[in-house]
Amino acid sequence: MKVVCLAGASDSGKTTLAEALVPELADHGRVATVKSIHHDIEIDTPGTDTHRHRTAGAETVVGVTPELTFDISTRGKRDPPDAPDASDVFGTDDADANDSELQALASTLARLERRGYAFVVVEGFSAAPLPTILVGDRDPSAVGGEIVGRGTDSVDDLVATIRSLESVSVLARPGDGGLGDESLESDDQ
Repeated sequence: MKVVCLAGASDSGKTTLAEALVPELADHGRVATVKSIHHDIEIDTPGTDTHRHRTAGAETVVGVTPELTFDISTRGKRDPPDAPDASDVFGTDDADANDSELQALASTLARLERRGYAFVVVEGFSAAPLPTILVGDRDPSAVGGEIVGRGTDSVDDLVATIRSLESVSVLARPGDGGLGDESLESDDQ
């Protein structure tokens, strides 16, 4: 799975860039996106059956419609799932592993890998040590990952860069090809 982060200030064009990248990447494999949201929102309509299931205490509710399947989990940034440990996924020290945002992202990436996605475009989570496309005038020192492109680069160039990234296994333990491991194996999709 190839993972890239889009980092930039609010209204810098991250979502517009994601909208341009996703269909181009989809020509080469399954694409998922992850969006960091810094405030609570209600994504389930109060009174619907799925909302009633969640408020009754279900940790995860899956809804299946004729066109969409969605899942809602109660474990967000404030109370992320425990596994996998963010320090194992990102190769960070124990202090960073306690960062609930990194822990929530690690868990999400592991779930997407289990589902077989080839590419994941992460919008936000700028502190994550992921290959990063810098959007807008964000200071490069304000991001946690290596800068692999800029929002002003052509979409074709950015897609080529993303496709050339090392494939990583979030589910692997250190030394087995996880994001923090130096012995990553390349796998062109």
